[in-house]
Amino acid sequence: MAAKKLRRAQLSQEMCERLSRYQITTCQDFLCLSLLELMKVTGQSYCEVQKLLCKVSRACAPKMQTAYEMKLRKSVNPSAFLSTTLHSLDRVLHGGVPCGSLTEITSPPGCGKTQFCIMLSVLATLPVSMGGLDGAVIYIDTESAFSAERLIEIAANRFPSYYDSDEKLLCMTRSIHLYRELTCCSVLKRIMSLEEEIILKKVKLVIIDSVASVVRKEFDTKLQGNLAERSNFLNRGASVLKYLAEEFSIPVILTNQITTALSSGSGLQADLVSPADDLSLSEGSSVSGKRDSGYVTAALGNTWSHSVNTRLILQYHDLPTRQLLVAKSPVAPFSTFFYTIEKSGLILQDRKDQTNLVWEGTNPALQPIRVRNTALKDTLHDAALPSTTGETSRNTSNL
Repeated sequence: MAAKKLRRAQLSQEMCERLSRYQITTCQDFLCLSLLELMKVTGQSYCEVQKLLCKVSRACAPKMQTAYEMKLRKSVNPSAFLSTTLHSLDRVLHGGVPCGSLTEITSPPGCGKTQFCIMLSVLATLPVSMGGLDGAVIYIDTESAFSAERLIEIAANRFPSYYDSDEKLLCMTRSIHLYRELTCCSVLKRIMSLEEEIILKKVKLVIIDSVASVVRKEFDTKLQGNLAERSNFLNRGASVLKYLAEEFSIPVILTNQITTALSSGSGLQADLVSPADDLSLSEGSSVSGKRDSGYVTAALGNTWSHSVNTRLILQYHDLPTRQLLVAKSPVAPFSTFFYTIEKSGLILQDRKDQTNLVWEGTNPALQPIRVRNTALKDTLHDAALPSTTGETSRNTSNL
């Protein structure tokens, strides 16, 4: 909460303007200075500076609350969750994607992370009476994967009775504020500037798709010093995003990647990987207790894993069907759902038989993830998938 702007700490406008001339704009900037430095930049006496310190400290310190107060606030707040309109998933999550916390959606390529995010963007703009948040969305796109055409297609097909005119669809698109940030520096700078935009634009949802993309491009963890620098970037970003989620009681959604790579001694890729953070499997090792060839990398490290409150994993099941796993949640048990990607976005296959599924171990975060279906590995390369299946960036030409 130290990222809170000084203007919101109830300092006078004159004092805020004076401090901004010294690049002191947040509570953290202010509290990091010594008393003598504060006396110099504020022009105030020792006693007045001490009063300012107390005022700023109280403004950014988390307020104590009882469990009863927390429960009461959520029970009277109809926007405590963003409904995914996937009813079985919403029921397990006690209402949907939680507001006031970070939710991570991670998967191998092509499972629909971006499709899910675009669908949630539509849902956030809906009126509260329809399960939406009746607000704007900030969408930070680091992979140039966002498609306005796909956004309109999902809205028109998922809510045809509500979006019954081009005017309503265009009005919805004006509520989605897209930023394409392709470097870690620009992503962090954008995150740091979100507070004012959230207030001015009445933002109810923040999406970053994806965090891993810029991190993997810029940080080679084999080089000395890169791991610490990467951890610093992730910690700063997660800290500010958590503050924004809690301060404004909005959901913040982040996508992450799971990738596979060939080992030098094998011609096959592993079909099963684990979402365990920064996992590397050498040839002949496997998290599922079987010998798999190849190695995989997943997620962004233990520190990042602890930063997110809820983690949803998307994985392959068969050619048209995928699986959605609730791997981490403060309120939900480990759960799995089958889904397909249609013109209206993600659709759950609630009646699909799950009796033959076997999950190994007791830790949901260590469940193996299918990055492709072994039985279909020869046909996946040749199959002509529908335009709405897979990630948006590879299918926008057909929308």
